[in-house]
Amino acid sequence: MKKIILWISLIIILAITVGIVNFAINFNTNNVNFNTNKKSDNNEQDYLAINVYFSNSLKDPEAMDCSLVFPVERKIKKTEAVGRAALEELLKGPTAEEKNEGYFSNINEGVKINSLVIENGVAKADFDEKLEYQVGGSCRVLAIASQIRQTLKQFSSVNNVIISINGRTEDILQP
Repeated sequence: MKKIILWISLIIILAITVGIVNFAINFNTNNVNFNTNKKSDNNEQDYLAINVYFSNSLKDPEAMDCSLVFPVERKIKKTEAVGRAALEELLKGPTAEEKNEGYFSNINEGVKINSLVIENGVAKADFDEKLEYQVGGSCRVLAIASQIRQTLKQFSSVNNVIISINGRTEDILQP
């Protein structure tokens, strides 16, 4: 009788041990990434945080200062052309989440960048004609210019911004 109890006890202990080992193996293999050679597209080192500037109806409900714009952080792929990448993010406009937080852009949808040249602290940003299409009112014109200028002035290489449309600087963004 003692031998039967001893055998049953050994079988129970063996079953428990096998169960624990099996659980540990499954737990570890489910939480390990075996694909260590593949470079991840989401590697934080591949991205750079930049700001784009938008107006905000919640932060400035009275809109007393049309040039007042607020930064929104975006993550972009690292690039040598960080100024152009920042402008491209600006032209995308606010995301749905940002819109829910009161952010909005005064820049028309579909605006394209013709060129961006940064020399001696001056950023010369040239856009297509959509930038000024049906833009009326001095407040909106000021807000558009402010969004572009602040987005570019965040970079230490930019002290001043010249905005042009198809190469014209004199008669653009008129109220």
